[in-house]
Amino acid sequence: MNFQDKVYRDKGAVGALLDEYEKALEELISILNQISSEELTTIVDKETKDADCRSIQTILSHVIRAGYSYSVFVRNHMGEKAERPTKIKLDSTDKYIHSLKEMFQYNIEMFEKYPDIKLEEYKAEKKFLTSWGQLYDVEQIYEHAIVHILRHRRQIERFLQKLRASLIPPP
Repeated sequence: MNFQDKVYRDKGAVGALLDEYEKALEELISILNQISSEELTTIVDKETKDADCRSIQTILSHVIRAGYSYSVFVRNHMGEKAERPTKIKLDSTDKYIHSLKEMFQYNIEMFEKYPDIKLEEYKAEKKFLTSWGQLYDVEQIYEHAIVHILRHRRQIERFLQKLRASLIPPP
């Protein structure tokens, strides 16, 4: 899509964060539309100790759960009792695409529920602690969410290169 045709959200910094998050997801989805069922489930990295990084399937399951987690961190910081979903493996890229879109909608709904949420906090005691031990404010966690998608999209592209190179017989 040409940027001139793009409909941007008119919500200042929140709109910018959501637009960039959506763009990162669209880039990931465009790659997923090119992946076969076999490529989805094939173990590519047999050496890693990280169970979330063995196949495209495990990466996507991790990405979806993490995407919900960012909103859960913020919601709990706002006083809710939200829970992170369990990680599930799906058997098709279509199901992953659907789940990615649902996850993104959950994040949009969080900003709709808290339209006046303060994005930036400078004092550590006003930030929230993540499960991996870092302090974030809302803006930082959503910047992290965007880059998380980009990093894993890149990882999936590299996995596809390895998978497809192994299918081509040497000359």
